[in-house]
Amino acid sequence: MNVLYCGDNNMKPGLLISILSLLKQTREPLNITILTAFMQNKSRHFYPLTAETTAELDALVKQDNPANRVTRVDVTALVAANPPTANLETIFTPCCMLRLYADQVPTLPDKLLYLDTDVICRRNCQLFYHQDIQGIEVAGVLDHYGRWFFHQNWEHFDYLNSGVLLLNLKEIRRTGLFARSRELCRNREMFMPDQSAINSLAAHKRLMPRRYNEQRRLKANTVFQHFTTSFRLFPWVHTLTVKPWQVADVHSKLKLHEYDDILTEYEKLIVTL
Repeated sequence: MNVLYCGDNNMKPGLLISILSLLKQTREPLNITILTAFMQNKSRHFYPLTAETTAELDALVKQDNPANRVTRVDVTALVAANPPTANLETIFTPCCMLRLYADQVPTLPDKLLYLDTDVICRRNCQLFYHQDIQGIEVAGVLDHYGRWFFHQNWEHFDYLNSGVLLLNLKEIRRTGLFARSRELCRNREMFMPDQSAINSLAAHKRLMPRRYNEQRRLKANTVFQHFTTSFRLFPWVHTLTVKPWQVADVHSKLKLHEYDDILTEYEKLIVTL
């Protein structure tokens, strides 16, 4: 199974938890690639995930299966050659757009399971990964809130959340989806820029059931749980953002103990990563 993560050195906590969840739920070999880069905007510098951290993650996954591997690809030069200029100052880290450079990495395989680092794999995801995506650029799940506000086709919901995507990189290269998305991010400021670009430009996408990217509350059939910001009505209208590595808040605010075995292992390992 080919898996893709993207981000800077701050991704370590989420990356570790997400990888631990895949190790728990997946029996086939994992080929994990991490796209990382140096980026900067007016207020911050974002440094690449280190080679040392990558080596430690690679050693960790090989303990479970010697055929597993974690590979780091530094795409700083690709980003510098075509930066997402118009979206460097949004409320979202510009590193979220690194996935849009995947088509320029020749070593990446044709099919990739892309995961945000705040996604936990709860059940075996082989049915999702091994679906036939011939002629499809991306497969994913509707965005829980965005589907109501953003549409390409007003006859039905079609706005995907980009936190869990099955990518047909061969088709994406053929259609130029990511190349056009990079151009859009360079020239037009957008809310959730990479997600908006993919949704507005993808001509061939497949909508999958909610269980493959649960963005609200854990359900019995949830395969991937995505820890996004949600709106809560009680005791007052407010937003709630809790990430998996905020273990105390996962317990106290989300009342969630589903992943305690993974989080316990995470707390032991993160101190040395």
